[in-house]
This record gives sequence, C-alpha cells and structure tokens, in this order.
Amino acid sequence: MSVRWGIAGPGRMAAVMAADFAHVPGAELVAVGSRSAERAQAFADQFGIPRALDYDAFFAADIDAVYLATPHAQHTDLALAAIEAGKAVLIEKSFTISVADSIAIVEAARARGVFAMEAMWTRFLPAMIELRRMVEAGDLGEVRTIQGDLIAAREYDPADRLFNPELGGGAVYDLGVYVLAFVQQFLGEPDRVVATGGLLPNGVEGEVGMLLGWDDGRFASEAISFRVAGPGRQLVAGTQGWVDVKPRFHRAETLVWHPRGGEPRELHFPKRGAGYCHEIEHVNQCLAEGLTESPVMPLDDTLAVQRLMAEVVRQLGR
Repeated sequence: MSVRWGIAGPGRMAAVMAADFAHVPGAELVAVGSRSAERAQAFADQFGIPRALDYDAFFAADIDAVYLATPHAQHTDLALAAIEAGKAVLIEKSFTISVADSIAIVEAARARGVFAMEAMWTRFLPAMIELRRMVEAGDLGEVRTIQGDLIAAREYDPADRLFNPELGGGAVYDLGVYVLAFVQQFLGEPDRVVATGGLLPNGVEGEVGMLLGWDDGRFASEAISFRVAGPGRQLVAGTQGWVDVKPRFHRAETLVWHPRGGEPRELHFPKRGAGYCHEIEHVNQCLAEGLTESPVMPLDDTLAVQRLMAEVVRQLGR
C-alpha cells in the first residue's frame, strides 16, 4: 500500500521530516501546503515535491495523510481542517498549547473516524521499542522510578519560535513534552506533580524541575532548560535492575542494561535516516490495518501529557 503524504507548514521541522521520507518504502510525499505560496514553492523545489498549494487546495487535494509541522499554536485549526477533509493527521509535538484544543482535535478525529497521532518520534526508535519490550517482559521487574533531563542551551531570542509565547514557545512545550511523554509511557499519568523553575524576560519558562508522584510511592524526576547545557539522558529503574538510556535520549541508539546482581551490557539499536522515518512507517502500517489510533502513541497518552504540561505551566505562574 502506497500512502500519499502532504506536509503542512514548510519550516525547519518540515525540512528534517521531508528528508526522511526517502527511507520509507510506500510513503510518497506529493504536496506541501502553506499560507505563503512563495514558501510552499521553495520547499517543493528543494525536496522535489510535485505540488505546492495554499491550505484550501491542500486539504482538498488527493492526499491520504498530512504531517502538520507548523508551530504548536497553529496546530488546532489546521488539524481540524485535515480531519474534516478526511485526511489522516500526524501532528508535531506538542500537540497543541491547551488541553481544550487537544480535546477538540481528539474528539473530532474519533467522531469522524480519522487517524490522528502526535508525532512523538522517540517512541518509534528501535532502542525505545527494545526498552518497552524489556519493561513489558519484566526484565526490570516493577519499574518504580525514572530520572532524567532534556537540557539544551539556546540563545534567547523572543522572536524565535522556541521563545515566542504566541507560537507556543517555552521550555515546557518544546522540551517538557519529551520528558513527560517518556515517563508517562512507562509509569502512566501521575497523581501529582510539583514544578519549580524560572521564566525568561518575556514570561515563558526557561528552566524547570519536575517531581511526579504516584499514590503507591512511585516517582519520577525530570529537568528541562534552555539556559544551560546538559546530557539529555534517562534512567529507568525497576526492582530487578535498571537501564541507562544514553544521551541524547530522545534520539537514542544505545541502552545500558544493568541487571540486578549481574554485569552491565551495552546494547546498540541504530536508527534509519534521522530517525523520523520510523514514525512515518508506523502511521503507514496503522493506515494499512485500518486503525484510527496508534497502539504505541494513543490519543489518551497525548491528552495525559497535555494535562501535565498545563499543570506545570500553571504552577510556574505563566
């Protein structure tokens, strides 16, 4: 089955994603949509995409699936338009910048019977697939804690998407989504979260520490920051051992397995291309099977992480 894809929003992330389509047999990139005809055409020329369209023509085009690559704050209207047009939609993370908007997209997709998924590409990397297998097989025993960070120094520029509040900027929606989604996939949604950190001059969060707790005593601690440099690693610990997810964890290829009472083993799982091709391949498989949600990145997981991000932002006073 060949899936005809279109990209909405020809920006930085779209360019990275477009290059990875070459690594997915059965995925054909046939159109790019934008509010700017000039930007759409330049992107189409760069990547050899046959059609460059405005959004009205884009959503009416003969496309099976849309990758939505615009800034977070622009996701909702475009996602709803894609769903209304009956297109499967892969929405770049963060899904939206509000719980209400995320619910609106989820409800629309479910009502229309259209596939929708957040583009949490990390979950589809071979190393992450192996880590989930180990956890599900009981290799770690009961997972009781996860500790990690995603710290990435960035030069403050209030006009840049990373910092612009009107475009969904700030550390929580750019970095926090990764660490919270990582924890949530293994421990579920916590019963409480405590956040502390600091805001940048324009009011968006620049650095945050988060402690997540469950009523049965499990916990996770995560740190994110634009203000300092850091490793970007995760430790998943259970009653029978732990796994180090080597930096940077969100594009991981190496796990170090420390069985309780045994010798550590380093395990390598190379990704193809830049690694984004694995999630494209997964969407293609879901569509071939007639699924409307991913079993790996279900919409309920997206909503859980959106609720966590909203609570972190609330606690920081943004």
